[in-house]
Amino acid sequence: MITSVKNEKIKTLKKLHQRKYRKQTNTFLIEGSHLIEEALSSNWITKEIIISEEVSVPETADNLPVTQVTKQVFKELSFTASPQGIMAVVEMKKDNAVNGEVVVLLDAIQDPGNLGTIIRTADAAGVDGIVLGEGCVDLYNDKVIRATQGSIFHLPILHAELEAETVRLKQSDYTVWATALEKAENYKKLPVPQKTAIIFGNEGAGVKESLLEKADERVTIPILGKAESLNVSIAAGVLLYHLKN
Repeated sequence: MITSVKNEKIKTLKKLHQRKYRKQTNTFLIEGSHLIEEALSSNWITKEIIISEEVSVPETADNLPVTQVTKQVFKELSFTASPQGIMAVVEMKKDNAVNGEVVVLLDAIQDPGNLGTIIRTADAAGVDGIVLGEGCVDLYNDKVIRATQGSIFHLPILHAELEAETVRLKQSDYTVWATALEKAENYKKLPVPQKTAIIFGNEGAGVKESLLEKADERVTIPILGKAESLNVSIAAGVLLYHLKN
């Protein structure tokens, strides 16, 4: 039982709240029983469980190292105001190639909630993979992970330079759609390609021009009311379900 927040192990774990230490150790923290069960049932490597003194270790984690801490120490490590008393250290997964019928490319998505929700939505819609371009918020940010509700563990997520990835996908017979507000076609008026790579852009600036130029089609969702635009994660939901169903 670790009782002090000054304990060296606790200091080391607390450093995983910072992106640079996550990158250095190739590990990240997840918190809460649901996320931990999702990690344990996936092909990601869970390295360690940390539990508060009043919490039992899940049966599925029986073979893993367990660190028990007091409520006060756990609160120091927790990302939330009302901790569930269980977290885990998970090893980052090496990037995989993404293939399949529908691939999502994300250009500088900066809001953690948006990125996490897009990943969750893509998982729900049956998308085959996601490519994160430069400028995207850290995939292993706690707010991103919580917003995915475990979907981070369900589908390939690749970090890549989007212009090069767009070229690669076009060479592999993908039709590239890019979302845009101007000079764009209503998505419902276009035939659904056999293989689609769809680019969603930054919350404020949209898809950058160099990527728009590489797209086969610029697509838009009609705005029927007075809103200027749709939130990017909502737009992703509309278009991904259209492409997959």
